[in-house]
Amino acid sequence: MFIVELMGHKTGWLTLHAGLAGNADVILIPEIPYDINKIRKAIDKKTETGKNDIIIAAAEGIISQEESRLSKKELKEKRKSDGFISAGYRLEAELNKVIDKEIRVTVPGHVQRGGNPCAYDRVLTSRLGAKAAELILNKEYGRMVSVVKNKITSIPLSQAVEKTKMVETDDDIVKQVKMLGICLGD
Repeated sequence: MFIVELMGHKTGWLTLHAGLAGNADVILIPEIPYDINKIRKAIDKKTETGKNDIIIAAAEGIISQEESRLSKKELKEKRKSDGFISAGYRLEAELNKVIDKEIRVTVPGHVQRGGNPCAYDRVLTSRLGAKAAELILNKEYGRMVSVVKNKITSIPLSQAVEKTKMVETDDDIVKQVKMLGICLGD
């Protein structure tokens, strides 16, 4: 069993997409506090069907349901006293208490930002670049190029940074991940 800890201290978008693309059995994100027993049950269900290679994609900012009830100060103190270097190792320790399976943790860190672009990436970046050039030619400054409803457009920078875009529990991708039988820990 592998726990792959991915970037995502406050939001789980990267982990959600990477977990889905990487065929993870469990995806844990900061927006959905996890229950270790539900994760154990999901893993047990997978192994009962003969699947022995379990992948858990975990964002660095994951939090258990118990921890979600703590104040920020209490959580900070708990994390400090726990002594784990990251969420992946903390999760490994919790799972070791309820599962008799070898668990390996990997933390790719910022290396995950690299890699060769696929055709979709190349098309998307070309379209975004063309839109950015158009904004400059039209002297439309202070805007961010974006994709809205599958169209290349732009929005004011102030709108782009006004709040962190969290994964909503009723978002389509969350529903689809659950439909595919992937455990989100809740």
